[in-house]
Amino acid sequence: MKIYMPGTSHMAREIASQPKLWAETYSSLLAKKGELIDFLKEVFELKDLQIVLTGAGTSAFIGEILLQSFHRNTGKISKAIATTDLVTHPADFFQKSVPVLLISFARSGDSPESLAAFEVAEKLSDVVYHVIITCNPEGKMAKTGANRKNSFVFLLPEGTNDQALAMTSSFTSMTLAGLLISDIKNIEKNGKKVEKLIEYGNIILDKYAAELSRVAELNFKRVVFLGSGALKGTAKEAHLKLTEVTDGQIICQYESFLGFRHGPRAVIDESTLIVYLFSSDLYVHSYEIDLVSSIDQTEKFLFSIAIGQCLQELENRESLTINLCTNAKKLPDDFFSICSIIPAQILGFFKSIALGLTPDTPSKNGGIHRIVQGVTIYPYDGQNGKK
Repeated sequence: MKIYMPGTSHMAREIASQPKLWAETYSSLLAKKGELIDFLKEVFELKDLQIVLTGAGTSAFIGEILLQSFHRNTGKISKAIATTDLVTHPADFFQKSVPVLLISFARSGDSPESLAAFEVAEKLSDVVYHVIITCNPEGKMAKTGANRKNSFVFLLPEGTNDQALAMTSSFTSMTLAGLLISDIKNIEKNGKKVEKLIEYGNIILDKYAAELSRVAELNFKRVVFLGSGALKGTAKEAHLKLTEVTDGQIICQYESFLGFRHGPRAVIDESTLIVYLFSSDLYVHSYEIDLVSSIDQTEKFLFSIAIGQCLQELENRESLTINLCTNAKKLPDDFFSICSIIPAQILGFFKSIALGLTPDTPSKNGGIHRIVQGVTIYPYDGQNGKK
């Protein structure tokens, strides 16, 4: 991706490195297949097991993307609950008699909420197992999990531990790892999907980065990201990414295509950029195209970006269409959700520069940090808050 200058920005380098890191993540997980299957065999035999996918901030959105994949691939009740909710309201989510597999996503593994969620699960559940997916071997999560027989720690490749404020390669690589773990017995079969994912990632970086840099020069004040199913989680991450790297100067929103009709559509004005993340499912896509047609006919907005596979019906619109279609076989949405975040990452990078900010450290007042600061974790004894 020649538009980036390696060495001048952590964020630029980390965005560009993602396809390579996906390949490394796949290879690393493939090598761990036997260990993971042995660990999960006992867990999945538990009656009434619930899977809880958790993390803080961007890491929490991974759970929202993978929720249905875990439910579909394991046949177990699966929930996506942020550590920031687990810590404040633990009794609402953990029951002593219900066995839990807590799957934690953590870039640094040093977030106070992630560590607290691990411990409160141990306290409130009679039977709890952990899978910790993290980018930092020196993090507290990795070290804590390594000393517990009921925990499996999967360490991602070294390059995934982003140094920039905004999570990019860590987010996509942890999402891929979680997705592959949800169907670990078929990891070799899913290798073809990973190859296509890498191909799509490289196409976005090589073919569309320059166009996205030009979109970043437009004078938009608001951005709306829309996605359905797993892609709604990607839309949520995209809205946070652009908010973070523009230091809140660009107001962002996310929703599902159908959900957007129920009130949030009111945010569209002539300064709005709309980003559509299209599903590969033709049934879902029908609802999505209906909304696009309606907005085109009735709303005044600045510009739009369409991201999807084989989007023939959108090629003649006055917008940027990132059309990924290398053959008739489309990626399912859970895999596509991983590469479809890259345009938002690139857009955010260039918009940050256009606003006179530094993408690696965009927060002028120091209000946000790479690792959250200032959180006090209070002891929980099961009686807190009761009168």
